[in-house]
Amino acid sequence: MKTIIHTADSRGHANHGWLNSYHSFSFANYFDPQKIHFGALRVLNDDTVSAARGFGTHPHRNMEIISIPLEGDLEHKDSMGNTTVIKQGDIQIMSAGTGIQHSEYNRNKDIPVQFLQIWIVPNKENVTPRYDQLSMASLQKENEFYQVLSPNAEDQGIWAHQDTWFSMAEFTQKTDLQYNLKKEGNGVYFFVLEGAVKIADKTLNKRDAMGVSETTLVAITAEKGSKILAIEVPMITLN
Repeated sequence: MKTIIHTADSRGHANHGWLNSYHSFSFANYFDPQKIHFGALRVLNDDTVSAARGFGTHPHRNMEIISIPLEGDLEHKDSMGNTTVIKQGDIQIMSAGTGIQHSEYNRNKDIPVQFLQIWIVPNKENVTPRYDQLSMASLQKENEFYQVLSPNAEDQGIWAHQDTWFSMAEFTQKTDLQYNLKKEGNGVYFFVLEGAVKIADKTLNKRDAMGVSETTLVAITAEKGSKILAIEVPMITLN
């Protein structure tokens, strides 16, 4: 088993006033040659957007872009004609493919919105752009992982153009469990949203992360009140 730990305080940080962003991997003006990506996981930004502020219209190409609101609501508009609101408990995906433009805006006048912005390198380029979102409430289970994204449109959750699986876990009691990798050669990046968990005998706290590869299962001990996002991806090398 191979592991890498990214502590919360080792992340890149940019505070633009209206946007307070922490970068798990190199992004914009933050660059760390040791933290370019974890396999096909290219971006994991922990963003807080001030009330009545947001990202203006901007383009993307050939990337699977996933948003997971943690607090508050975020309005999305795109060049495909979609105007939607993603809320805490939702998950959203855009396959940018041949090209898409979109904006994201906090419509609340008095509270910030906090969300994860995640980019996955696709296994197919120049696909027709698409958009989807889903409430994860119907998928939720206690004290075990539940799948919210996969490569298969017929599976539980939303889907992406990559052999990637996203799973969430929320713990109401101290729990020992295992994460079983779905595909040989994949790795999994565990991001602790709340609480404390022990993975591979290392204790991780809120916003700490661990990437695990070269194994088929990972033993985890989660404390009561913990919440984890697991991102399983092919361990590809990026140029």
